[in-house]
Amino acid sequence: MEKGKWENCTSSAEFVLLGMRNVPSLQTPLFLLLLMVYLITVAGNILIVVLVVADWHLHTPMYFLLGNLSSLEISYSSTILPQLLASFLTGDRTISARGCIAQFYFFASFVVTECFLLAVMSYDRYLAICQPLLYASLMTQKFSLQLAAASWLVGLLISTVVISFISELKFCGPKVIDHFFCDFKPLLELTCSDTSVVIIVTFFLSFLDLVFPFLFTVASYMCIIATILRIPSSVGRQKAFCTCSSHLTVVTVFYGTLIIVYMLPRTPRLRQLNKVFSFSYTVLTPLVNPLIYSLRNREVRETLRKAVRKALVCTQSS
Repeated sequence: MEKGKWENCTSSAEFVLLGMRNVPSLQTPLFLLLLMVYLITVAGNILIVVLVVADWHLHTPMYFLLGNLSSLEISYSSTILPQLLASFLTGDRTISARGCIAQFYFFASFVVTECFLLAVMSYDRYLAICQPLLYASLMTQKFSLQLAAASWLVGLLISTVVISFISELKFCGPKVIDHFFCDFKPLLELTCSDTSVVIIVTFFLSFLDLVFPFLFTVASYMCIIATILRIPSSVGRQKAFCTCSSHLTVVTVFYGTLIIVYMLPRTPRLRQLNKVFSFSYTVLTPLVNPLIYSLRNREVRETLRKAVRKALVCTQSS
């Protein structure tokens, strides 16, 4: 961004993130919990990426998209948790204006990317279950690569548009953000500029990057469920449902908490509840994704068993 745009961001150079200051007695347990969650999230998602890359049995569009989702979750968590953990250790809850805007930019980019990536994964499952004879010809490696790349690109472009408007706002008065990271609503609460244009643009973009992927995902799963119910064999129905149940669980948790957070008004009484739901989709969702996919997916479990056996054999032989 141009320097002139940043001059309006703040007359002083810092914001203060209040975070979870309302529970001072729980600061140490919260730090340890968040540290453990972050380490498990990063390790679990890295493990999935490594398994997808290393095992040729997983070199399919479905697992390629899963690897992208895991990479996204690592980036997603690393945008928020390291800074939050550092504030617990040092007690310094300040964040520079540039740092705050940058955090929101990357966070928003990853949220939008995840919305589109989940929609792409639902389309992949739709083709596999509803159009099995056409699946191999339609969902090729090249096409899945293009869809994944488009998801990342759209996330970056839409966030760039939103940030370009936010960077023009003037922030005045107490620069205190009652949240644990820089998000859209808390930032707008601090500005003394007219936010009508930003809200209108963001509302329009929200339809493109949240509502449209959500409706597309719901429509895909309606078709999938209808197809599964028409399978005469109960074993066939169970097998078909198992191939998409993990993804359906992730979609439900992600969109459920996301919709609640941005539909819930940020009144003083509801701000703490807003933080709880924000914590759910920003911290817990990246954690449960690798657990859901590894525990509920037979091929991932089998690949993991093989990797563990090879590691044990190598350890014993050495």
